[in-house]
Parts: sequence; C-alpha cells; structure tokens
Amino acid sequence: MLQPRIIPCLLVRQRGLQKTVKFQDAKYVGDPVNAVKIFNEKRADELVLLDIDATKNGLEPDYQMIANVAAECRMPLCYGGGIRSVAQATRIFALGVEKVALSSAAIQEPMLLRSIADEVGNQSVVVVLDVRKKKLWGGHEVCTHNGTKNTGRSPGELIDLFQEHGVGEIVINSIDRDGTLAGYDLDLVESIVGKVSVPLTILGGAGSHEHIRELFSRFGLVGAAAGSLFVFKGKYKAVLISYPGSAEKQTLFQQ
Repeated sequence: MLQPRIIPCLLVRQRGLQKTVKFQDAKYVGDPVNAVKIFNEKRADELVLLDIDATKNGLEPDYQMIANVAAECRMPLCYGGGIRSVAQATRIFALGVEKVALSSAAIQEPMLLRSIADEVGNQSVVVVLDVRKKKLWGGHEVCTHNGTKNTGRSPGELIDLFQEHGVGEIVINSIDRDGTLAGYDLDLVESIVGKVSVPLTILGGAGSHEHIRELFSRFGLVGAAAGSLFVFKGKYKAVLISYPGSAEKQTLFQQ
C-alpha cells in the first residue's frame, strides 16, 4: 500500500541551490550536496532535484552535478531538467537516480514517456506540470520553460494524455504559490485529483506543517513537496535546512 510522502524539492542553477518566488527572483541558498547530507540525516522520504535552467536554455543535463548529488543521497532521488531523449534518461539512471522528471519534452512528444518506461518501468517516469491560473476566463493552464511559455493546455487534459502514455507519477507545481509560503492551491488540487490514477505529488506554497496536514487530510494519499518550508526559517528567511521528525510526520498523516 502506498504511504504518504513528504518530499523536499531542491532547485539548482549552475550547480548552486536556489529558491524562487513565483518562478522569479531566484535566491542562492547554498550547495545542493550539503543540503542532501542534511536531508539524509533527517531521513527524508524522497528528494526531487530540478535544474531550472536546463530546458529553458536548451542545455544538456549536468551529469557531473547529478552524479555528485546521487553519490551522497541516501533516499530515492528524482531528477528533472533538460531530459529530451531515452539516452539521456538512461545515462541519468546509471548515475544512481531512481526517477526522471519530464515537462516540456513530454508535452512535445508524449511517446517519450512510454519509451523511457519500456526501458526502466513506469514507476521511474515522472511528469512535472507547472500550472498557472489563467488571467481571463478562469481555470488553469500548463506552462513550460521555467514558466516563460504558455502551452494553452489545461492540467486535466495533459494528465489524461500522459496516463495513456505510461507515466508513473505526476507532480503538480503551482507557479502562483511558488515560494509564497501561503499554502497549497487546494482548489487546483480539487480540480485534478479525481483524474489521477497514478501517484500524485503537490508542490508550491507550503509554508507550515499544517499546510501539509491539510493536504493529506483533504485528499488522502498524495505526496506533499516543498522547497522554502524546508530551507528557510523565520520571517527574514534565514537559510536553515529542516524536515519533520518521525513522530511529527505521523501526526501529519492522520486523517
């Protein structure tokens, strides 16, 4: 039986750990390998590592950086950024990464998901959908290239498409809530959760453990991912890596 997961999400740019607000104003917060060491000690359930420049700038994945993080990581590791082919994905798996995350490449070529899944299994193939509220007419749409390109497609439409092509997990990332610490976009989750038949992780906006508890309580078995919550402390956002202890986690899982 699947268990809820609480997942730190680390953003990297030029091998440095960054944190953004609504996908802008990136702030350097340290070295990703050092952060991984701390999350090892705190026994995090899983770790997501996203290179926020690779796809936007048409770059290859930084294999050396991935190798450095994977060598240190003692929890399941998911990497995303710049993956456009089966060959790139298999090279990343060979470095010790358990999952690869795709976004724009999956939208452009959904069959790529099936091709990677045929090599390594669906459980290792993740799609990250960066979602923003539409300015007119309501609803949400999916964006790519670090939020700079609108696809004109809804998250529900793409969820259906990707599940048909063998995706093993879906991450919904709210651009509007990113780095705000204002809480998850629960209306967004409500609008898509019934469509998802694979493991679902929600990212963007978590500012307290209560936000995580509310997500689990309202929607059941989903993954709760967060960035700022686990790297900042206090109103002045001092950099301090944190993660709930085992006893506290159990209280967050209670319905």
